Amino acid sequence: MNAKTLEAVTKHGNDLLAIFPNATERDPVALCKKLRRIENSASRWALDCCNWRDPSEEEEEAHDAKIFARVQKLLGTTEGLIYNKDPRGYALKLDDEWTRAHAPHIHRDWGGYGILAPDLTV
Repeated sequence: MNAKTLEAVTKHGNDLLAIFPNATERDPVALCKKLRRIENSASRWALDCCNWRDPSEEEEEAHDAKIFARVQKLLGTTEGLIYNKDPRGYALKLDDEWTRAHAPHIHRDWGGYGILAPDLTV
């Protein structure tokens, strides 16, 4: 990770730790890396569902519960969390109203949704 990326990841991780004080992972870089892995997994599922996978309702609910449980384990809550299944954007988002009220300084998309695990590589 280059110096600019490390700086951006550290800032985002510290922002997350300020928003989610009960997070179990206290290292800002490690937190971002772990959330990024969950983001990649959730995004891959969304893309697969768009292209070829046709999950049953039970399979989809089980997958969603697994994603939410992984985030819950890291952040201590899933308050404000949205699992966006449109493969054209980030999968793990924070509701726009929740973001405005609790996290106005966090990385956001054009719709105002907070992005939990953005790609901060430069």
